[in-house]
Amino acid sequence: MAPAKSPPSRQSRRTRTATPAGVKNFVLDTNVLLHDPFSFQHFKENHVWIPVDVLAELDKFKNEQSERGANARAVHRAFSRIFSDQEGRGVTQGVPTDGGGTLRLAVFDHTEKTSAALNRFRHIFPDTERVDHRILADVLLIQETQKIPTVLVTKDLNMHLKALAVGLRCEDYLNDKVEARDVESYDLRCIEVHPHELQRFASSGEIEITDARLSGVVVNEYVLLRAGERKTMPARLFSGGRLKRLLVPEALHIPRGIDLRPVNLGQQCLLDALLDPAIALVTCYGPAGTGKTLLAVGAGLHSVFAKHYNGLTVSRPVIAMGDTLGFLPGSLEEKMRPWLQPIYDALEVLMPPPGIPADHSHKRAKRHEKHLVLDMPAHTGGVTLRKPYEHLIEQGILEIEALCYIRGRSIPRRFFVLDEAQQLTPLEAKTVVTRMSRGSKLVMVGDPGQIDNPYVDSRSNGLVYTRNRLKGQGISAHVSLNKGERSAIAELGAKLM
Repeated sequence: MAPAKSPPSRQSRRTRTATPAGVKNFVLDTNVLLHDPFSFQHFKENHVWIPVDVLAELDKFKNEQSERGANARAVHRAFSRIFSDQEGRGVTQGVPTDGGGTLRLAVFDHTEKTSAALNRFRHIFPDTERVDHRILADVLLIQETQKIPTVLVTKDLNMHLKALAVGLRCEDYLNDKVEARDVESYDLRCIEVHPHELQRFASSGEIEITDARLSGVVVNEYVLLRAGERKTMPARLFSGGRLKRLLVPEALHIPRGIDLRPVNLGQQCLLDALLDPAIALVTCYGPAGTGKTLLAVGAGLHSVFAKHYNGLTVSRPVIAMGDTLGFLPGSLEEKMRPWLQPIYDALEVLMPPPGIPADHSHKRAKRHEKHLVLDMPAHTGGVTLRKPYEHLIEQGILEIEALCYIRGRSIPRRFFVLDEAQQLTPLEAKTVVTRMSRGSKLVMVGDPGQIDNPYVDSRSNGLVYTRNRLKGQGISAHVSLNKGERSAIAELGAKLM
């Protein structure tokens, strides 16, 4: 159920080869244009309608200093450029588009129109002052006056249900939506090999496979070589059909911190991608507690101390789960602290305060019991013991910031970790990716199943969009984690709740 769009969409492939009889009218809702301000360009030879009430709604957002406000202004500029040369009825009769279709404004006087369908609509939705109802009435009038099929395109589920209630065809905007299978399976793909091939791979660290066994596997994809039921080894695909062994140290040593060890196969694959300087973009899916953020931040600190990068930046979008607490008092740092607290939590684990045992086992903690008061925070002779990562922040080696300040930046030679990347829209993700300068590495981690942003879902968010558009590129890699390591209760909650 998708309008005709660019190559990633199955509907677009059908529409590209469709006959004129397959042309449709697509009416765009406000949320579609706020999600993608250039969505109207992706409908090929079809006719795109923009109700004037949509323009009025966009006007409410144009002054916002946010991505939504920037998108609203982009739409206004695009429409002004397209319609500026039109006179008289040209704006409502359609301006030709590059794909062979038209773009036009839908302008109707609902009070002058009457029909059986409209009378039924007014009976179901008598409040004609609501913008949603006026847009639905426009779609109904277009459907009645046009001979070709009419489809409302919206990302609002309530609007979708209302459209179905009055017999209108409605679809989601899927131009930037990935296939369901891309976000449903987190397991490594298995490649069957002969036992001799697996033995040769184990001894040399490399094997070349050029037959159909690699069908569908892309460059830098992680796979599991299997010879029988119990003989397996992980590998990464390089160009030319070459599979290579993972280069993962036994532990990452973080100065003034802990030794971080991967504890399962997925974490080994992620660490291999994080530590490879040839990979400039790493995307990672995983439920809560799988170690995405901890490994990414740990690998970043390790790489910075190894002089591979000038510093580590850790960021996340400011999206709340549930109701917010309103405006927060204090300085900018104090205001942003609640939003960025999960990052500080990861740093507390990787670089514990002085006196707190790095090994959190019961026996080790017992031996340091007398020092545990330092967690409140620590004071020695009236002097507060500073946390190790605070020195890194003061020196500019470590940056912890909200993502809302990244627009316009150029980020050279930084290890950039973007946590909760599934909360971004595709355009916001593109903004982040295009900020990376030479020598930088971008790591985007998140759980596509945990969405708090009302403008995206598990298949259309910036994390899955980035992975889908850049997979198979020589400088990008993707890893999915499925085994929880935070605690037994966290893993059960992620799987069963």
